[in-house]
Amino acid sequence: MKPEDRRLFHRAGSLALDSASCVITPDTAGWTYSGLTILDLKAGESYVVPTATTEVAVLPLAGGCKVEVDHRSFDLAGRAGVFGEVTDWAYVPVASDAVVTATSDAQVALCSAEATRRIEPYYVPADEVSIEVRGGGMGTRQINNFLSADVHDADKLICVEVLTPPGNWSSYPPHKHDEWSDHEVPLEEIYYFRFDRPEGLGLFSVYTADGAIDATDRVGHGDAVLVPRGYHGPSAPAPGYAMYFLNVMAGPSENRIWKFTDDPAHAWARAMLDQLDPDPRLPM
Repeated sequence: MKPEDRRLFHRAGSLALDSASCVITPDTAGWTYSGLTILDLKAGESYVVPTATTEVAVLPLAGGCKVEVDHRSFDLAGRAGVFGEVTDWAYVPVASDAVVTATSDAQVALCSAEATRRIEPYYVPADEVSIEVRGGGMGTRQINNFLSADVHDADKLICVEVLTPPGNWSSYPPHKHDEWSDHEVPLEEIYYFRFDRPEGLGLFSVYTADGAIDATDRVGHGDAVLVPRGYHGPSAPAPGYAMYFLNVMAGPSENRIWKFTDDPAHAWARAMLDQLDPDPRLPM
């Protein structure tokens, strides 16, 4: 593995700080926009989020929490876990001091992006989160579009959850979004992985056409991968393990949009998968 590759893959716990099991900021990632913090809170425990120049999506992974911001209070019912159900969530704008308080033992994701436009805080119930089953055959996966580029409001932040049944492939064909073109806009992307069993494992690839990045790594429960540039995918859970990943994306575009380019060598596979019947195990 090249030195640059090593900076992309982070094992569970290697980015822990205080009450957070994972902390990724633009400074630590070596980029400009995207960030992610995974909080591990006991019931009644609070965490202060001074957003400053970032906008934040507060997303329960397990358990529930209360979000207090700008004299408003949002009660997030949350969920038992990421494989059981979709969750409600809350948006916190720039220049705010938010307080997240766990109403039960909880794991909470703070998905963040450097932003300039201020948007009023808001709450989204679980039944307003659209669920998409994408692809077909062994390429079928579930997308929970809680803050995708075409839903709800944000300045830079784009976030989705992806669930992949055991043995299926996601992030395929490999694709990239690291330059300006008619079909692509630059977006920094974080992948945060969980599995339905703590010993679960899968594979994930990141590579560039010039070979400067060329890494395929085993990913496990709680691991994170940074994708600053290059083609990424597939992400594939081993047979017997369901895979979840949280995607956090942001970039310099004034229009919040997700545009990408498939690896030309494998682009044909997208149409092939779309012609296959969806995996009946989805939606989960």
